[in-house]
Amino acid sequence: MPVPLTFPGVYVEEVGSGVHTITGVATSIAAFLGRAERGPVNKATTITSVSDFVRNFGPPVTPLGRAIEDFFLNGGSQAVVARLYHAAAGNVFARLAPGALPLRAWTQGTWANVLVAAVDLDTDPAVATRFGVAAGQVFNLIVTEAASAEAAARIATDKAKPGDVVAVETIRNLTVLESPRRYDRALKAESRLVRADLPDPYVAPTMPAKGVAQVGTPAVADIDLTPNDFLAEPRKGLHALDEVDLFNILCIPPYDATQNVDPGALVDAAALYCEARRAVLLLDAPIEWTDANLAVAGITAGVGTVSKNAAIYFPRYLRPGPAGDAVSSAVGAVAGVLARTDAERGVWKAPAGIETTLRGVPRLSVHLTDAENGLLNPLGVNCLREFPATGRVVWGARTMQGNDGAASEWKYLPVRRTALFIEESLFRGTKWVVFEPNDEPLWAQIRLNIGAFLNGLFRQGAFKGQSPRDAYFVKCDKETTTQNDIDRGVVNIVVGFAPLKPAEFVVIQIQQLAGQIQV
Repeated sequence: MPVPLTFPGVYVEEVGSGVHTITGVATSIAAFLGRAERGPVNKATTITSVSDFVRNFGPPVTPLGRAIEDFFLNGGSQAVVARLYHAAAGNVFARLAPGALPLRAWTQGTWANVLVAAVDLDTDPAVATRFGVAAGQVFNLIVTEAASAEAAARIATDKAKPGDVVAVETIRNLTVLESPRRYDRALKAESRLVRADLPDPYVAPTMPAKGVAQVGTPAVADIDLTPNDFLAEPRKGLHALDEVDLFNILCIPPYDATQNVDPGALVDAAALYCEARRAVLLLDAPIEWTDANLAVAGITAGVGTVSKNAAIYFPRYLRPGPAGDAVSSAVGAVAGVLARTDAERGVWKAPAGIETTLRGVPRLSVHLTDAENGLLNPLGVNCLREFPATGRVVWGARTMQGNDGAASEWKYLPVRRTALFIEESLFRGTKWVVFEPNDEPLWAQIRLNIGAFLNGLFRQGAFKGQSPRDAYFVKCDKETTTQNDIDRGVVNIVVGFAPLKPAEFVVIQIQQLAGQIQV
């Protein structure tokens, strides 16, 4: 509003520039779903390192954990992990009762069957006075994670040996009565191992006696996940990611004895979910694809989706282990390569080529020749190859619509991911438009701000063309938004861009120069 002019003099008014800077969103946040030894179930947790994974989900001994290792080793910087859990009938929480204090493990799983808890009554009487409880109503809780069941038994009888103890946590000055240190609240805030095992609402248990107790009722073993564990709603399985603000890549490592991801409802649902979230789904080739001919037959028969937001990679790789080499999922390593390429070159660069070395991948399960690669590439299968001097690399960048016969405009993964990046960035960067007066001044601001964002991408080399006119356009005017649209409260913005497509086939023509004929 203009400043009221009430007296003679100089008036200063600040006028908005109309600039609403659009910031590009992250492009390589990878979401992983599957089994882990411990950790919250059906709750998405953001991690930035393997150490974060270990701290929240235990050792990376499952396919999910190994995929996380591969992701960070190959250049990933941020991941979202959702642990799923499928238990046989029986207890899913290990339970303890040191000194008759009801406790259960922090999370589901047999990881907690080696916990040992002890109650210590050696506390300062002044603490009880400060809490407003009677003397002798304050205790300490010591919880030990043992290396094995045998080690837990030794710890419980004060006969521990070196190496028996994995971790110890001590939570001091607890009470079972109402106080600032009521034990159920204190454990929830401070313990990484146990929680109060009480009904809701809270009913105070008996003050525990001093003593040591090993697990009384161990948790039963969790079993293989099923597709239904991923498809459960609401906010379970795939939908555990609903609470995540942004992710760009979805990986589902093998989760059962078949070492495959169910090609029926699960793959299709995961691809549709990625389309709704503007993300891409990375798929492992089925473990039965042990040579190129089987891969050709398999992709021809179908793998559960032909989504433009999905891509499949073949073969898997061999991970050394105590029992010999084991076929391992490759999606974690590929997701890391996508993240590394985005950081070094941009989302518009195809995540394939001699720069995309697969780190931590000693050997591929199938060695492909150029001719075999030539059979698979036109069918939309991204091959992992091994070349002398270069090592193991990603050698394909097509979506599941990359089959030459489909003639899809979303044939190439970098084109699709660039479009998703622009869509998500504009979706978030134009929310200021809502409820603004819908007329030419608004349209001009929209053109200015989106044009500035796209021009920045053009200057980074994201689009084809020698000038901005050739590379992109933004339309928002009376042609895109008619009077009928205005009456309905609609403003239409049309954005186009000329994508960079990867040079899959480099043709070099060589000609010998003959001696010139003298005229």
